Amino acid sequence: MTMILVVTALAVLALITQAGVWAVERAYPPPGKMVEVAGATLHVVDLGPRDSGPPIVMLHGASSNLEAMRRPLGDLLAKDHRVILIDRPGHGWSTRARRADSTPDVQARMIDEALAKLGIARAIFVVHSWSGALGTRLALDHPARVAGLVMLAPVTHPWRGGVGRYNRIIATPVIGPLLAYTVTLPLGYFLLDPGAQSVFLPQLMPDGFVRDSATPLLLRPREFIANAYDLVTLKEAVAAQAPRYGEIKVPTVIIAGEPDKTVSTNIHARPFAATVANAKLIVLPELGHMVQNAVPDLVKSEIEALIARIVPMAAAAD
Repeated sequence: MTMILVVTALAVLALITQAGVWAVERAYPPPGKMVEVAGATLHVVDLGPRDSGPPIVMLHGASSNLEAMRRPLGDLLAKDHRVILIDRPGHGWSTRARRADSTPDVQARMIDEALAKLGIARAIFVVHSWSGALGTRLALDHPARVAGLVMLAPVTHPWRGGVGRYNRIIATPVIGPLLAYTVTLPLGYFLLDPGAQSVFLPQLMPDGFVRDSATPLLLRPREFIANAYDLVTLKEAVAAQAPRYGEIKVPTVIIAGEPDKTVSTNIHARPFAATVANAKLIVLPELGHMVQNAVPDLVKSEIEALIARIVPMAAAAD
């Protein structure tokens, strides 16, 4: 009898989840276009004037999608620059054929291929959090594509501890998908706001952030599982690539906060800046993890200063 009740409850939760997925996807349809690459379909939003110097490619972190980079920073930059926003493979409206395609090297290859198809030879990459590892991997494996790096609260090095027990459970075969396709979405609706608020601290989360950033898309089972794989494989990935950071030669700006409780500045931003020869480190007191939301004008000015350095260098090379 107990087993029948459990199976019935799971079936009901699975139906609720499917209805929730339908509702979420109708609420947040894809605003951009799809680019096919080997192993993935990437969702890309292309903003701003085309003849405005090097394009700016923006890559979001974990548990999010391109909208987390678009508002306010991407829209601010797009007034004067071409801005390319990309849902990372498996996130937002991008897909990936294998859940295991979770590491920065694989995702860097996919993004490099997508940019080639878009006709973008070189770009400034603005990366946040998880994508700190992705931006560095692009600079290491695809240096011809990277004109400069702007890294916001980046992950770059291995750290003590893990990434949350629930991520390891969700990334576990059989058990993880069972939970993702039954309880994650119904339960997640109650946890999205407090979870997002904690990432902003000590800043306050802007009103309507969860809605405006399309964060509920994360609760869809396939994306929740992809996000878990990204997180549980990240530590080993950065441990493997960190010894190569001295190879990065492009102009690089790192902006981080001293009290960031999500990604430690002392573990990531400071050691990375000390390793990369052409790096500028800005550490701001009382700044949390969401740099692009807290100080968008500062980030914009640093990006434009970087472009001002790069354009004469490119002209001299020609």
